[in-house]
Amino acid sequence: MQSLEALTRDARALAQGQPVDLGPAESEVARQLTVCNACRYCEGFCAVFPAMTRRLDFPRADVHYLANLCHNCGACLHACQYAPPHEFAINIPQAMARVRGETYADYAWPPALGGLYRRNGLVLALALALGLALFLLLAAAGQGGLRGPADGASFYAVFPHNLLVGLFAPVFGFAVLALGLGVRRFWRAVTPATSGQPATSPAVAEATHDVLRLKYLDGGHGDGCNNEDDAYSMARRRAHHLTFYGFLLCFASTSVATLYHYLFGWVAPYDWPSLPKLLGGVGGVMLMAGTAGLWHLNRRRDPAHGDATQKPMDLGFIALLFLTASSGLGLWAARGTPAMTVVLCLHLGAVMALFLTLPYGKFAHGVFRAAALLRHAVEKRQPNPVGLGSD
Repeated sequence: MQSLEALTRDARALAQGQPVDLGPAESEVARQLTVCNACRYCEGFCAVFPAMTRRLDFPRADVHYLANLCHNCGACLHACQYAPPHEFAINIPQAMARVRGETYADYAWPPALGGLYRRNGLVLALALALGLALFLLLAAAGQGGLRGPADGASFYAVFPHNLLVGLFAPVFGFAVLALGLGVRRFWRAVTPATSGQPATSPAVAEATHDVLRLKYLDGGHGDGCNNEDDAYSMARRRAHHLTFYGFLLCFASTSVATLYHYLFGWVAPYDWPSLPKLLGGVGGVMLMAGTAGLWHLNRRRDPAHGDATQKPMDLGFIALLFLTASSGLGLWAARGTPAMTVVLCLHLGAVMALFLTLPYGKFAHGVFRAAALLRHAVEKRQPNPVGLGSD
């Protein structure tokens, strides 16, 4: 992992047109892409290869950009005639994954937290969620809340609304700030390497379309990704869609409930067929199904398709999303019972842990990838600077 001083030094060197030394993982990506640039068999598979053909060499910023543009579908590995055991040992998905993991820590703010979560993601995520839940449970017990709320239904009887706002507003603000600073550093690093031109409306529209459809999880041919073997499957794309849109619906539910509370004075809990209940119910089911699918696929995936050292980080994020969705739905079943306080504390602990770790794992990866897709949409609209091919 690079320090902030190292990144600043590299950025200054790049701005002055001076070379920047590559780390081992970055050098390996540059080596493999040099071979790929001579072959180009996979040029139509995804955005990475057309972007690759616009380059003669691969400095650090270009490597970081291409690594985050890669969707790790695995198709190029299974199509490559130079893949292991060939002496060239070309494995683009794995090489890109290793660099991509480094970028989460390199551009993270503050940097130390990025490295900590990458090394101990699953343990840290679960420990943080359970620790926060226990803290809230002890606080509720001190107020007699373990017997259940007096009105039998409202969780505001356990934790007053203003207290919850005071707890969650700083956590949410920190997540937004850390993510914003991280992606800003990434954007400023890769923009000069991708033509340096500002984003136009057509480029934004194209990148948004590609992000929302998860276009490059179709393997480049529409049949899907490779997971544990050579067979193509749309399972990863479907699981990602369920997770992504389930999360958005849950966030929309919370946002609508906030408007209900402050704009109309309608205090939770809400019943069917209220909009927060509908959005949260559908989103929670989608999020549980999507994360369960991602967990299953992650555990079965061929190790050659990615970086094994990132599994704890991946599984930690998946586990927090699943725990957030399942405990949120569990509140419905526990509503009006003494168990509601325990389930509420577990849910609140999971949500807080999720937002505290968002800037340092797979959620950051999604934001970086969206930024890379936008830079690709900008770059492909510019004249080819070296005359080696085009999109």
